[in-house]
This record gives sequence, structure tokens and C-alpha cells, in this order.
Amino acid sequence: MGKGMGAVICFSGVVRETEDGAPITAIDYEAHEEMARHQFNRIFDAVEKSWPVESVRLVHRLGVVPVNEPSLWVEVTAPHRAEAFAACQFVIDEMKQKVPIWKKPLPA
Repeated sequence: MGKGMGAVICFSGVVRETEDGAPITAIDYEAHEEMARHQFNRIFDAVEKSWPVESVRLVHRLGVVPVNEPSLWVEVTAPHRAEAFAACQFVIDEMKQKVPIWKKPLPA
């Protein structure tokens, strides 16, 4: 970690046991991978222009992810917690709106 960095925010998005009120066993994630990478890079560029972050790391699993397992992991390193939290929230919100990842809940 670089000098002046005082906050590391880690977020894990975990598959819940219900989707739209119905019980599920897992979610099957699919993506247009090339476009997803492109959109993630655009989001990361926007973060760099908006906050003084040192790094943003992100992993989104594809394929079948069982209930109670993480499907998303985001880590943001920044000088202060407010910047790190804001950047992390931005990444997640933008991802949900712009990145072509689709989920198919698998019924219980």
C-alpha cells in the first residue's frame, strides 16, 4: 500500500436464499465477457477521475454460485474512508446498471 493510504474497503456480495420472494439454491451468472471488461474499465476510469483512490480490485464470479457464497468482491484503497466507501458504492451501482452480467436464479 502506498504512502498516505489510510482506508481499505472490502465488500462481498453474497447470494441470498431467496430471489423475488422465491426460495433458490444458487444463481447462475452469465456475461458477455469482452463487453463486461470494457464496461468495468470505463467504471474504473470514472473512479480515478472522481476520487483519489490508489486501487480498485473487483471479482465477479460467473457460472453457478450457491446460496451463502460470494458472487462479488470489491476492494478499494484510498487515503480516507469516506473516499473509499463512496468509490466502492459507485463501482457497485454502476456495475449493476452498465455491465452485461445476467443472473438466472435456480429454484430450490
